[in-house]
Amino acid sequence: GEAEHPVTLINEESAIENEILDPQEAFQVRQSRKGHGRYREQLLDSCPFCPITMIADDRLLIASHIKPWVDSDQFEKTDPYNGFMLSPTFDKLFDRGFMTFTDDKRVVLSPFLSKMTYSKIGISDNKIFSLLPIEGRERYLDYHRNNIFKAVGDTLL
Repeated sequence: GEAEHPVTLINEESAIENEILDPQEAFQVRQSRKGHGRYREQLLDSCPFCPITMIADDRLLIASHIKPWVDSDQFEKTDPYNGFMLSPTFDKLFDRGFMTFTDDKRVVLSPFLSKMTYSKIGISDNKIFSLLPIEGRERYLDYHRNNIFKAVGDTLL
């Protein structure tokens, strides 16, 4: 599922080198891409399915950061405890702050989407996902709840 054709990798590296004039910056971008591959592999090792949908085909799963990559330090960017494997719909909900999780594995849904939308997606507020891997992710989830999740009182941009 994760194999990439060598020509694709060569073309991407060439594009990086052409777009970025600073060799150190180009090197960092390449290393970051390689690190993301290891990050995804480690997430799949710890939970090889989406704990919400139970989809286990890794071609359909996204390595979703809890604390966004852009807000993370170098360690956090590739820390497998800073992520979940999610199917695309739930990755989008989580990434955009329309849902988050408590430390006791309950989903919390943002009021910025309608109950009808959540119903059509097949998720309800306060539902427990017993297979959601929380241990070691508590501090990242705290960040997500306080900085990413769209709660009452937030303004939607």
